[in-house]
Amino acid sequence: MPPNRDAVPRMLTAVIFDVDGVLVDSPHEQAWREALAGFADPAGFTTAFYQAHVAGKPRLEGARAALERLGDAEAAAHAAAFAERKQAVIDRLIAEDRFVAFPDAIRLAVALRDAGLRIVLASSSKNADAVLARMVLPDGRTLRSLFDADVSGRDVPRGKPDPTLFLLAAKVVNVPPAECLVVEDAPAGIRAAQAGGMASLGIARLGDEALLRAAGADLVVTSLDQLDIAALGSGSLRTRSVEAAHEP
Repeated sequence: MPPNRDAVPRMLTAVIFDVDGVLVDSPHEQAWREALAGFADPAGFTTAFYQAHVAGKPRLEGARAALERLGDAEAAAHAAAFAERKQAVIDRLIAEDRFVAFPDAIRLAVALRDAGLRIVLASSSKNADAVLARMVLPDGRTLRSLFDADVSGRDVPRGKPDPTLFLLAAKVVNVPPAECLVVEDAPAGIRAAQAGGMASLGIARLGDEALLRAAGADLVVTSLDQLDIAALGSGSLRTRSVEAAHEP
């Protein structure tokens, strides 16, 4: 039986959002690839590679994992310099406003708030706050203001797939982990949700449904508009009807 299930046996009262790839269309993959020159062949750093081995991990862990997978025999020694170069690229892209919010993610966040659920940001990236502060909604609020709390970039002993960051997110809004749904685009984030005893929703924006299902996501969608928000309160994690999913 596939790990993608239609329901989870729990009431869900809080939703924890990853940022990059879930809430924001960010150029992290581009930055990692640009920074690779001189360390490894950038041609090997495909979207599938990024999603499987780097996405969702803290910067230094992601740098080391990428170099190891790309055959750098001195990956541990080179990881810090690679991560520093990647950060310089991201700083430039942030200054150029190269980050765009996904409309379906904004709609989901607003709908969850209207439904009375707590919503929290929990990204491993230390760039998340800088990005969200620069993103202004049509009503003049920042994107960050939609959320009850933000634990992005907090220093934790281990990054995803360790659940510590998600457990911290649940704690700051005083919701038991079993009542939390994590929205993630990376396999490492899905596994972190599982390890923390939380339900998980995989958003496959890059044709990577199989990777998210293999990681154990309870439900995988290609648009966050597909989530049946009304069903969450009764503990059901499922998609809306086709007709409802196309409503504005």
